[in-house]
Amino acid sequence: MRRIKPSLRSPKSIPSIFRALHNQNDRSNAGPLASQLKSRSVVRFSGPDTIKYLQGLLTNDVRKFGEPAGKREKTSTLTTPNLPYESASPVYAALLTPQGKFLYDLFLYAPPPPEEKLDRTGSGPSSGSHDRSVEVFADVDGSVLDELLHTFKKYRLRSKVEIENVAEDFSCWQRFGGKLSENSSTAEEPEAAAVGWGTGVDRAGMSASHGNDVGWQWFKDPRLDCLGFRGIFKSSGIPPLVEADKETDEMNYLLCRLEQGVAEGSTEIPKGEAMPLEYNLAGLNAISFDKGCYVGQELIARTHHRGVIRKRLLPLRFLDNRGNGNFLSIWFQYTILFYIYVLQLASNFFLFAELEQKVAPGSEVIDAESGKKAGKVTTALGCRGLGVLRLEEVLKESGALTIQGQEDVRVEAIRPNWWPAEWLQENQQHSVAA
Repeated sequence: MRRIKPSLRSPKSIPSIFRALHNQNDRSNAGPLASQLKSRSVVRFSGPDTIKYLQGLLTNDVRKFGEPAGKREKTSTLTTPNLPYESASPVYAALLTPQGKFLYDLFLYAPPPPEEKLDRTGSGPSSGSHDRSVEVFADVDGSVLDELLHTFKKYRLRSKVEIENVAEDFSCWQRFGGKLSENSSTAEEPEAAAVGWGTGVDRAGMSASHGNDVGWQWFKDPRLDCLGFRGIFKSSGIPPLVEADKETDEMNYLLCRLEQGVAEGSTEIPKGEAMPLEYNLAGLNAISFDKGCYVGQELIARTHHRGVIRKRLLPLRFLDNRGNGNFLSIWFQYTILFYIYVLQLASNFFLFAELEQKVAPGSEVIDAESGKKAGKVTTALGCRGLGVLRLEEVLKESGALTIQGQEDVRVEAIRPNWWPAEWLQENQQHSVAA
């Protein structure tokens, strides 16, 4: 249950959390939405040792970025100028501490070399340099950008790799919701697959297929199909397929992730503290267990092959524990939201209410019956959140979770649909054996 605190505001400055909550119910019916991820920045790695350098640092296998055309996963087969016949799909990966703790997450993209792009007629490779030096762009957490650059440069040693901050030139975007949340394959979203490096197909009529040096493409999110599409684009324009009335605040993308139990960035996945397997990075395709050595690999491999993951990141709902039933509680909340919204539309000089979330990140989740700690809230937005909880407590049929010191808040932990069944079976078997 959320408190309502009076605050004098004009309708044009509705709190972002209110907008996100108001839009939450309509996202499934609104069609695909798009958000510019202002919390993310772009870094470029380039030079002859780029692939070898990243392969020795990151949790995932990036060798495909150095493979010639013909061995990569197909993302397009259009004969479009400035578009390669095949493009390498993005890779989600993480950089860890030597002790195996999480530091940074990265979405990696590799533009095709010039010799693989089609010419202006779409009938053959374009002319130009045939330098095989690989260039890789990384979508990273902008709040730790300077520290991240320093860390990667520290590991560079004598490797022939240039590491540049190109955040001013490029922006990160996510396309999600609507049908994309259910069916995000390229076959069911042909426009997204067809928008290639140079936007050869553009339904808005702004084709850039004139031999541009750099063009950008929407890719299926490498973590989960239900998250839609992701990409980096030139900051000078709006990405293709982004309709003006469907561009939405990044807070809505955060809500989408909270519902799926997916954390992102070095704040939601605490830097230097989080265990990657507890934050489900293996299930999000961020870890390769057969790629060989990388920083922090020993602990990850040992835990994966020998241990049981007793705690995992889960989506949470925060409910009123004082009311006369869940239905009445929900009815009351949405009635208040409705009248606030009507008042904001009706006048410029009303006293408006600002929604204040009751649960803060870092709050302890406890079993109300035993008093034992079940875990901790890591992210919270209104009545939604994420938390790392002991699965033994979550699986208890008689368990009732609440927030320590806030017994009026009931915590509901939700198992995401994308979770493998064996994650729960492992803990059930471990509990029986114990």
